[in-house]
Amino acid sequence: MFLEKLKNNLKDKKILILGFGKEGIDTFLALRKLFPKKKIDIADRLEFKDFDKKAKEIFRKNKNLKSYLGKNYLNFLKKYEFIIKAPGVNLKKIKPFLNTRTKITSQTEIFFDYCPGKIIGVTGTKGKGTTCSLIYQILKKTIPNTYLVGNIGNPVFQKLLKSEKDDIFVYELSSHQLQSLKKSPHIAVFLNLYPDHLDYYKSLNEYYKSKESIFKYQTREDYLIFNPKLRDIVRNAKAKKIAIKDINVRRIKKDLPKNINLMNLEASILVAKILKIPEKEIKKAIKYFKFLNHRLEFVGNYKNIKFYNDSFATIPEATIFAMDTLKDVKTLILGGSKKGKIDFSNLAKKISKSKIENLIFFPLTGKDIWRIIQISFKVNKKKLPKHFFVDSMSKAVNIAYQNTKKGSVCLLSPACASFTTFKNYKERGNLFKKYVKNYGKKS
Repeated sequence: MFLEKLKNNLKDKKILILGFGKEGIDTFLALRKLFPKKKIDIADRLEFKDFDKKAKEIFRKNKNLKSYLGKNYLNFLKKYEFIIKAPGVNLKKIKPFLNTRTKITSQTEIFFDYCPGKIIGVTGTKGKGTTCSLIYQILKKTIPNTYLVGNIGNPVFQKLLKSEKDDIFVYELSSHQLQSLKKSPHIAVFLNLYPDHLDYYKSLNEYYKSKESIFKYQTREDYLIFNPKLRDIVRNAKAKKIAIKDINVRRIKKDLPKNINLMNLEASILVAKILKIPEKEIKKAIKYFKFLNHRLEFVGNYKNIKFYNDSFATIPEATIFAMDTLKDVKTLILGGSKKGKIDFSNLAKKISKSKIENLIFFPLTGKDIWRIIQISFKVNKKKLPKHFFVDSMSKAVNIAYQNTKKGSVCLLSPACASFTTFKNYKERGNLFKKYVKNYGKKS
């Protein structure tokens, strides 16, 4: 029924897919299944040579595919009245290129409009990927038709074509995906809210507003699980509100991974309880939970030093989050590229009250962070830790091995984006793991 409705809605529209990354490819393949002969056009800032193998293969198999690629790709948007936009395409940048009749939508918006199953949506500045993964692990054993989708790297359009009313979708929702939604999930999880993406949004308030769709369109039949610090933000929500409180974890404490964050854990358990998952299944899933790469990822114990890769920590609050979760951090690796105006003062206070002995800094922000840390230590009348400025991961890890106390923790949690020294947070984290293992094997 929903497929017929979707097909009828799209059949007469001239469609442009804007952004041909992983999600754009999934959108194209889904539309091709719905409409084997329909003309579907593509626009992307990349040139053909820069696409991955899968995208190039689609171009090769679809000889009549009309595409607008490269630096002038936005100049052709006025021709279209229906554009399916990828999350990373900045809405404010494309608006001048649209005509007044253009309808901008997204894969997420289409999914929410037509999905026959239940959606569990998770958002927050940090922790949403881990929480989604944990919810999925808990539900999957009891409810096999549970799927992990969304910002976590699993596009949804092709899954939508096969979905049924008993399916459950655990959907990681970024601010970009939430921005234009006019529907909210049946169960919403709102973990936290910190300044971020200020290179994308006009203001901090616009970023905060983009998150509101997680609960804005919920009804009294829905559920909102939220961080108590967000009580003022969610006060007008109509759903059944459940604050994430300190739950009794003593019964499962021995099964908890040491680097798990209790906020993520508690939110996941609350979702499981709403769906009546047996406690033994919850405990089992938590015990065997495998953390996502680059999120408080335990790299290993080398030369009696425990190394953790938290390269995904691209804002100061995420680094504070990591320090609160891990105990006995003696070496902290910080710094990276600038992403709007970043306030490091709370992180500096946290470090000044910690037992950290070594700080290792990357450019461009390393010297700025160190200056703010010095002020904080002076206020607290504490002796400054050792500090080092480096321009490569190899040097950072080598210094960490030479200076970190045996039996303690070395944590990569940069509090900044990666784009000066590294291609992205994944490359940064992977290089950290590589050199930790390489140096760890040397005598």
